[in-house]
Amino acid sequence: MTELHPEDAKIVTLARSARARIGAAEGAAVRDTDGRTYSACTVSLPSLRLTALQAAVAAAAASGAPGLEAAAVVSESPVVDADSLSAVRDLAAQAPVLLANTAGEVVQTLR
Repeated sequence: MTELHPEDAKIVTLARSARARIGAAEGAAVRDTDGRTYSACTVSLPSLRLTALQAAVAAAAASGAPGLEAAAVVSESPVVDADSLSAVRDLAAQAPVLLANTAGEVVQTLR
């Protein structure tokens, strides 16, 4: 496994913690262009469904983030779904999206 930059390792850890906190299907975290981080987990309510990454991007956007530097998702799924990736691309066309397994090991980087 390639050594992660400390700031990328931080968002993977935050994503992992968000997932573990409530036993969610996924956890995610994003870092904005000012260096602030936002984490979230899967939201599954009768009237609202968001992937963890959509929720983290929504938190960043609601806080006035001008853009994103990077994103991370911790999931058992082997892929980042298209809607989650689109949410990141709405704020950052080129930001890397790190997909990590539940042990926190990055298994894929999407650019």
